[in-house]
Amino acid sequence: MSRNYFVTGGAGFIGSNYVYRLLERGEKVTIYDNLSRAGAPRNLKWLQETFGEQAFTLVVGDVRDAGQLVVAARSADVIVHLAGQVAVTTSVVKPREDFEINALGTFNVLEAARLNDRDPIFLYSSTNKVYGGMEDVRVVERGGRWEYDTLPFGAPETQPLDFHSPYGCSKGTGDQYVRDYARIYGLRSVVLRQSCIYGPRQFGVEDQGWVAWMVIAAVTGRQITVYGDGKQIRDLLHVYDLNDAYDAVIEKIDQVRGEVFNLGGGPQNTMSIWAEFGPRLEKLLGRPVPVAHGDWRPGDQKVFVADIRKAEQRLGWKPQYDVEKGVRQLFDWVTVNQGIF
Repeated sequence: MSRNYFVTGGAGFIGSNYVYRLLERGEKVTIYDNLSRAGAPRNLKWLQETFGEQAFTLVVGDVRDAGQLVVAARSADVIVHLAGQVAVTTSVVKPREDFEINALGTFNVLEAARLNDRDPIFLYSSTNKVYGGMEDVRVVERGGRWEYDTLPFGAPETQPLDFHSPYGCSKGTGDQYVRDYARIYGLRSVVLRQSCIYGPRQFGVEDQGWVAWMVIAAVTGRQITVYGDGKQIRDLLHVYDLNDAYDAVIEKIDQVRGEVFNLGGGPQNTMSIWAEFGPRLEKLLGRPVPVAHGDWRPGDQKVFVADIRKAEQRLGWKPQYDVEKGVRQLFDWVTVNQGIF
């Protein structure tokens, strides 16, 4: 039996990929998006051309509009909350806007869920930035890359929260509200603390979506600036694997409601931002990629690797795309579509 899915930010990178999957299997979908992101109109057009303009409902709206959300989400069986302000650097420059979109916006979507008499499932796209700089965890340089000294599986969900940057604070506020709505109101909600997500249809920019941004910049001949020493380590998770996790949470909601999961590539899918990614990109491109260098940016962790063992155990989920396969797929997509960037 099909469900009614309500996807905030459904025209974004993660959202459009998930909506594609939902439509492909015959689900009913409402996209709620203000279409402010550069790639959103293109992603929307892609979905319309693939499935037809009548295949889904589009509500052009903002998560800061509480009243509109209540009306738009009233028939939802599943709410996937992906809309948000997504860049640390933007949050530093515009902290009030960041708060209103991420903290208040998430509260508004939660209230729409609470006031919905269909008892909807609620998935919240949180971030590894809620763990802050993890100053209590020692990092060491080994083989030209930064690594945790004592966390061989990465940072677990029990790692203390330490919101660093306005973005970390605003996303962390939503994170805690989503958890508490499960406890206080019985909402069937789950928090997904996502690491570095990448894949096709990602219109990355310098301050968000670094994998896609560097691929786009290299292919189109734009300037790449490496901030910090380039040895910062991230675990990369392909968007298709992330969407698999969403499906697994929804399938097992009665067992995992109220819980928090780290979703990332884990220790098997790590890469340094430039020391390792740069040579890989140059190999794909077939030529050197010149870069400029800048100082460390606020809230930039030397290492973040998600411990994904809880998701593996509780959801029966694990990443299927290794870094080499996933980055090549993204590179091929950008190369074929470079005219749109």
